[in-house]
Amino acid sequence: MLRRRTVERQAAVRQPRSNPHCCDAGGLPADGRLRLLSFNIQVGIRTESYRHYLTRSWQHLLPHAGRAVNLQRIGELLADFDLVALQEVDGGSLRSDYVNQVEHLAQLGHFPYWYQQLNRNLGPLAQHSNGLLSRLRPTELEDHPLPGPPGRGAILLRFGTGRDALAVVMMHLALGARTRTRQLAYIRELIGDCRHLALMGDMNTHARELLEHSPLRDLGLLAPQIEATFPSWRPQRCIDHILLSPSLTLERVQVLRQQISDHLPVAVEIRLPEHLRRNTLPQPCP
Repeated sequence: MLRRRTVERQAAVRQPRSNPHCCDAGGLPADGRLRLLSFNIQVGIRTESYRHYLTRSWQHLLPHAGRAVNLQRIGELLADFDLVALQEVDGGSLRSDYVNQVEHLAQLGHFPYWYQQLNRNLGPLAQHSNGLLSRLRPTELEDHPLPGPPGRGAILLRFGTGRDALAVVMMHLALGARTRTRQLAYIRELIGDCRHLALMGDMNTHARELLEHSPLRDLGLLAPQIEATFPSWRPQRCIDHILLSPSLTLERVQVLRQQISDHLPVAVEIRLPEHLRRNTLPQPCP
């Protein structure tokens, strides 16, 4: 029955949740600068070597006092960004001590908006999810289960309307190449002819494969980050990405050396085209 509920989840238009402890931040900033971050947080588990996959595997099933401390560190890190894509978060189950980690991180980082995408519902055992944290109010938010075995999803955000809107897709792709290609073809259809794009997430493959050999290859996307992100204690694979359309000016890119998961977070600062900017700045939260 739990598996059936996951399989039958349909793509849908949603509304982000509001953080009552933080002010409404409004639309895109007038100066056009946005700070983006993508982070696979491994449900708050701090993994520092391969042996921890065995010795700390029980933390994927049961609560652990150290998880709250680690989430506090993650929240402090996220507070410096405007738009955050989270992968491998728990939506509130036994292992997270029934804490919705997306909501909790929104509170820690003072984000006005958040959204939890539940991709695999195992009831009280686990609530496998992606997460969105934002200081900006999206014009549209769509929740999409991805093709293939249940458990993978994408969140599509639009800021503005029409072809000139800023479209942001947050995703966690499959490990297998064939399934991943199906998922990228689905995402390519979602994007349509949008001109201004940011694709964020744990994509489980290298940028060259995404840009040259995947269904995204016709978009002319840029992959500014080339440093490895996995495993966090000895990075060897570059599988976490923020891909950008050429219309978005890159100001800074960084892989943050924070060993608070088995992945390292990826951060970029971009400048939006002039016509996308609003007349009002986001209001700072207390």
